[in-house]
Amino acid sequence: MLEYNIQARRIDAHGSEANCKQARLVIDTDPDGRADAFNPAELLLAAVAACILKNIERVAPIIHFKFRGVRVSVHGIRQDSPPKMQQINYRIEVDTDEPEQRLALLHTNVRKYGTIYNTIAAGTELQGTLARM
Repeated sequence: MLEYNIQARRIDAHGSEANCKQARLVIDTDPDGRADAFNPAELLLAAVAACILKNIERVAPIIHFKFRGVRVSVHGIRQDSPPKMQQINYRIEVDTDEPEQRLALLHTNVRKYGTIYNTIAAGTELQGTLARM
């Protein structure tokens, strides 16, 4: 079983930071928002994208999937009461010469083996597509 740890702290009324290993991430915790940092909802969407990208890196060698690049777009819809992410949609674009059935196999594996993907999918409508770039 794997375990993960981060530490987060308030810097001031406009932002906070999270630390993990040797990495530092500025977080938008300003009630008015700020353009130079991810807010909590955007961090969640970024985590979904990161999970998808990491799964592709993990799975591609196992299934011998050849690709040159990947792009992921994630869109979330937040409901106000109670506040929660109601729906998350994503689009994965892969630069590859692999046939369509291999693209489908890659997408199946991304959905099946992602820690963040499966966690989010258990409590939020999560759906998306994988297509050739």
